[in-house]
Amino acid sequence: MLQQFNASYWQNRYKVSQTGWDVAKITKPLQDYFDQLPDRQLQILIPGCGNAWEAEYLFNAGFRNIFVADFAEAPLQHFAARVPAFPKEQLLHANFFELQGQYDLLVEQTFFCSLDPNLRGAYAQKCAELLRPGGKLVGLLFDTEFLQPGPPFGGSREEYRSYFAPYFEFVHYETAYNSITPRQGKELFICLQKPADR
Repeated sequence: MLQQFNASYWQNRYKVSQTGWDVAKITKPLQDYFDQLPDRQLQILIPGCGNAWEAEYLFNAGFRNIFVADFAEAPLQHFAARVPAFPKEQLLHANFFELQGQYDLLVEQTFFCSLDPNLRGAYAQKCAELLRPGGKLVGLLFDTEFLQPGPPFGGSREEYRSYFAPYFEFVHYETAYNSITPRQGKELFICLQKPADR
């Protein structure tokens, strides 16, 4: 990983509130997906969680087996203060690539785009490792290129398919119809399933 994108880099961005990707609430595509989940016992991991608005929404909806992980400590502290009932042992201050465990659902919200693009293949592989057979990776990816240097880093659905295809079946892989206004037409909603026999 490039040195400038290490834990200190992200910690500083949170300290100075340089978090333009954070819309300060759960985004509509993920909210709609969560609302149709029947099983409140799912083991859920949100890597690169940032301020973890998705975890707050899930927790308030009755999900209890939610684990949030981030490289930087600041957003985890913000989340703990905002949602004091959330179990502290489920706040993981860790490097995503060093996480262990098995989950039913991984939630992607602006973590993939924060990584050095050279790590995208490793991200897909690690997601597959962390999921139980039949588990799903669900979330949003930017389907656009950015003019300014990243992060965030953009890309295309064709590029992303090459990373995920070795590990996942594509249940849904289309432009999100309910993105926030600034991201309309620029987000790909994904629901990728790890085969049951792997």
